[in-house]
Formats: sequence, structure tokens, C-alpha cells
Amino acid sequence: MAQIASLVQTLAKGGPVMIPLLGCSIVALAVVVERLAFWWRQRDRGAAARALELAERGKLDEALEIARGASGATARIVAAGLAERHAAPGAAMEAAAQSEMNRLRSYLPVLDTIITLSPLLGLLGTVTGMIAAFGILSTSGMNQPIAITGGVAEALIATAAGLAIAIATLVPYNYFTARAEQAIDGMERLASRLDLALKEQQIP
Repeated sequence: MAQIASLVQTLAKGGPVMIPLLGCSIVALAVVVERLAFWWRQRDRGAAARALELAERGKLDEALEIARGASGATARIVAAGLAERHAAPGAAMEAAAQSEMNRLRSYLPVLDTIITLSPLLGLLGTVTGMIAAFGILSTSGMNQPIAITGGVAEALIATAAGLAIAIATLVPYNYFTARAEQAIDGMERLASRLDLALKEQQIP
């Protein structure tokens, strides 16, 4: 507890700019937790691949049942194509893919904004801290060295906090972006294979 209290006191010395930085850290943490839960739910354990294999063998109803029972984005796209196999499976899969891509990339712009904004807020804290330090220096000279060093400390704490938030957010942002792109590539491959399989079977 003493270490936590010391950390809070140190951060409080960073000045008013620490308030928006705290907000950025809370939002970033909330988005990371939400994205982790989202990707945890996306595990289909190969359901989309099994559904596609059945579709290629002509067992379309069984494939549709498996795809509809899965929770992954790719499985939902396969299900959309199989459900509209008598009409326009390609268009149905394209529409479903657009919706799934939006879900895969949800909240990533928020993390990107925090990565850019946090260092800028830290820089703002640096500027305000240095302004305060030099203001004291111009009025009292070197008679208040503690006040002067306090302003410099405020500047350094804000900068360090902004950089720390940006660095801590950058890692999950890159991870979630890579996962989304990987999932999109997989969806495109499976959708193309399903579309080709349905055309080869010449569904009336």
C-alpha cells in the first residue's frame, strides 16, 4: 500500500495534464479488455473449415448447420453463403464480410488515437511545467530552488507518463491489428473456395 500511495503522490506532481492522461489509460485498458474478450469469443475451433469441406463434398445442409452453430466470423460468412446458395451466395458472403470486418476492427482507431495523443499530452505537461519553473525563476531568482525543480519534475513526470501509456497501448494495438488482418485474409480465402465449390456443383 505504501508503494501505491507513493506512486499516486508522484503522479499527482505531474500537474493537471495527468487528468486526461489518466483518462487515456482507462480508455485504453477498457478497449484492450474488450478486444481480448472479443477474440476469445471468435474461436470457432475449425468449424468454418469443416463446413467448407462438407460443402465441397456436396453436403450443403450439414455444412450450413455446422457454420450456423459456430461463433467465429469466418463461420458466419460461410453460413451466409450457404444460406443464399440458390440466389446470390457471392453477394451474401461479401455483405457478411463487410459487417465482420467492421467488427474485427472495432475500437482500433481509439487505441491509435491514444497512442498519438498521450505523448502530445505529456509534451504539453512538459511545456506547462517548464513555464511554471521559469516563471518562478524570473520573479524570485534562485531564492526558491525547490519550486523551480518542482516545475521541472512536473514536466518530466507528465512526459514519462505520456510515453508509458503510448508504449503500453502500442503493443496490443499492433497485436489486434495483425489478428484482424489475418482473420480477413482467412475469410477471403474460405469465401472464394466456397463460391467456387457452389459454382462447380451448379446449384439450381
